[in-house]
Amino acid sequence: QVQFVESGGGLVQPGGSLRLSCEASGFTFKSYDMSWYRQAPGKERELVAEISSIDGSTKYSDSVKGRFTISRDNAKTTLYLQMNSLKPEDTAVYYCNSDPWVNMNYWGKGTLVTVSG
Repeated sequence: QVQFVESGGGLVQPGGSLRLSCEASGFTFKSYDMSWYRQAPGKERELVAEISSIDGSTKYSDSVKGRFTISRDNAKTTLYLQMNSLKPEDTAVYYCNSDPWVNMNYWGKGTLVTVSG
C-alpha cells in the first residue's frame, strides 16, 4: 500500500527556516518524479516544487524560487524540502506526492507549517 508520511512542520518566525521530510513507501520511489504541494487555509492546493527521478533536476513555483530547495534520498525513500527565509504567506499544510497518486486524489496527512511572529 502506497504511503506518504510528511513531517517537520511547526511554528516559525518570519525569516526562519524549516526542513520537511516525506517518507514514502509501497512503490519504487527511485523511479518516480516527486513533488511538494501546499494548501493554505481557504485556498486551492498548489504545486511548490518538483524533482526528477532521472537526473535530479528541479523546478519551483515563482513564489518559493530562491528560498526553497527540494531534494531526495532514494536509498531512504525520502523526499525533503528545505525552506529558508519563510514568510507568513508560506503558512499552509505541506504534502508530498507523485503524479499517479495525485491523479487518484490520494494524499497523505501532510504537515502544518505556520509562519508567524
